[in-house]
Amino acid sequence: MFLYFAIKRILRGILMFIILMFVASALFNTVGEKTLISQIHDMVNAEVTSLTDVKAEDIEAIRESLLEHYYKLYWLDRSVGERIFLRAINTVTFNFGRSTIMTTSSGSREVINIIGEALPKSVILFTTASLIQIIVGLFIGLIKAKYAGSVFDRSTSIMTMIVYGMPSWWFAMILIMFFVYKLNIFPSSGLHSIPLQTGIMYYVDMLWHMILPLSTLVILGFWGISFVVRNIVLGTLQEDYIMAARARGVPEKLVLFSHTLRCAAPPIITISLLGLLGSIGGSIIFEGIFSWPGLGNLYWVAVQQNDIPVLMANLAITTLLYQFGLVTLDLSYGFLDPRVKSGGKQ
Repeated sequence: MFLYFAIKRILRGILMFIILMFVASALFNTVGEKTLISQIHDMVNAEVTSLTDVKAEDIEAIRESLLEHYYKLYWLDRSVGERIFLRAINTVTFNFGRSTIMTTSSGSREVINIIGEALPKSVILFTTASLIQIIVGLFIGLIKAKYAGSVFDRSTSIMTMIVYGMPSWWFAMILIMFFVYKLNIFPSSGLHSIPLQTGIMYYVDMLWHMILPLSTLVILGFWGISFVVRNIVLGTLQEDYIMAARARGVPEKLVLFSHTLRCAAPPIITISLLGLLGSIGGSIIFEGIFSWPGLGNLYWVAVQQNDIPVLMANLAITTLLYQFGLVTLDLSYGFLDPRVKSGGKQ
């Protein structure tokens, strides 16, 4: 039963990913082709201009021949439906091709290399911050639920509302003004100092640049998680089987961390996993403030430069990760909570 449900859910996730990529391919098709056609004409003009020993009457024929060659090479001589289909197939199979404008730090225009250069930088900042947020939020949320209505519970709830009223960009700018320009403790932006350090100092320098944006993300993120965990756990503590466990004399710590936490795990795991998946894609505004060279910053530069292959690759990676996360959540619910049955049937 579980194997059938798992296979069906995985196939559904793959199908959804393919559909989304076809939709994205159709949406980006017109803009992408305009940029591509413009580049083809510039490239052909450059090639024709470089010809010196060709008669003037032959130049136009050569130009038309080159245009025809490049139009066939990039499928521009086919129907709109075929072009959308072929580009979507390339995206689904991770054949992203070459970017139209952007390059890696080493000069490569292969889209997979451009994404591969930015992805680890988003992961090292945002995923690390998400893990710390989850751990701190879970710990504080359990304490809030255990001592519901206490001074600690009320004061942290007020702090949650205050922090959630702060725009992330505004809070980041305040920290930059204080710790960078007032105290001169941390660098204001970037991942490394110039010139680059070597050896162990390379990683020390990266950690030094990372402390301020990481602290900003953690401070803004764990309050909301703790508040949600508190409400989920507090609702579970009112269940009859929890009261029965307490009546049997089960220690309070065992009730909280074994009985309650396991049954409250599905929604908590959902929030945590989706937060982790969302962190991998980075943040356009946040990375812009700290000049962090991750996927968010890459996406913004690609939008400004109309680099459709990079945009499609960025979208494909983040969409695939979300689909993988949703499938993983569905498959794990039956293990996390014995009340959940695979497939949702009695």
